[in-house]
Amino acid sequence: MKGKLYPMLFGIFCCFSTYGQQRPHYTQYILNNYIINPAVAGIENYTDVKISHRHQWVGLDGAPVTTYLTIQGPLKKSDYSRASATGVHTTGSNPRGTAYWQDYTKADPHAGVGLTIINDRTGPLNRFAAYGTYAYHLGINERTSVAAGVSAGVQNMTLNASKLDFGTQFSVDPAVSGSGYLNKLSPDINIGVWLYSADYFMGLAAQQIVPSKLKFSADTLTLSNGKLIPHLFFTAGYRLQLTDDISLLPSTMLRYVAPAPLGIDVNAKLQYQDLLWVGASYRYKDGYAGMVGLNISNALNVGYSYDVTTSRLNTVSRGTHEIVIGFLLGNRYGDWCPRNLW
Repeated sequence: MKGKLYPMLFGIFCCFSTYGQQRPHYTQYILNNYIINPAVAGIENYTDVKISHRHQWVGLDGAPVTTYLTIQGPLKKSDYSRASATGVHTTGSNPRGTAYWQDYTKADPHAGVGLTIINDRTGPLNRFAAYGTYAYHLGINERTSVAAGVSAGVQNMTLNASKLDFGTQFSVDPAVSGSGYLNKLSPDINIGVWLYSADYFMGLAAQQIVPSKLKFSADTLTLSNGKLIPHLFFTAGYRLQLTDDISLLPSTMLRYVAPAPLGIDVNAKLQYQDLLWVGASYRYKDGYAGMVGLNISNALNVGYSYDVTTSRLNTVSRGTHEIVIGFLLGNRYGDWCPRNLW
């Protein structure tokens, strides 16, 4: 019976390694670009903590569930003698109006550090990863800055062999179903660059840049046909000040995982002052999403998104929910929303 099962297992891991994106999707990466690009670490003058939980394709058994914690900030915060204009909310005025952006200046040279912890579960397969990040920011002209960063850490892939389901037409060998949890621990490195100013940003990131074979082994079972491959991400966005109170922030992301087709996201975020925002996203040939967020104070913000897939999964899925909660620690500048990641 093992002879019949091993070709099927081979197919599972070939599909995982060759045709599927091995890193989780995020709808609200526009709230936390650091989860995609390590160069973002330390971009603001406070420690930015984000906690997120995403339940994809609700209603589908074994659908992806992703939870992460990110902490990033400058290695040394700049000192300010007083809060900035953006930390004072006067009735009827917008602290992030046109006048504010006219005074925007480049970043002082500084380093940023960060920590990322991710748990991503899909069916019997679970990925837990932890990374440390170092980035460096440098102004290149009066209003533009560039940063480069690297994240290094480990990821542990766990396969729950007892949850492998081959259908009722097959009699599963007890040696397979009784294998329990199989683990694969491997190093992981991500790199990125980030160009930003008052009006636009562009970023290029490469995740999982060290390819490695995905091999699970136990006394009764060995699976060795999977492979972890690099993922490339290009992101870009622009800020349009429609009125003194309202700004429009269109952005896009291109994802490439060879040999899969190029993935394309298009987003639009409409923000009122620095208090609240609504947004929409379209993922090419995959689905749509609506987003809403609120900056509760200069120390707390929250965002929620709901995705609807346009693939055949929509017959069994009740959509995708994602929530992101942010904490701004040591926010001496008093900002209610980011200065460089609007």
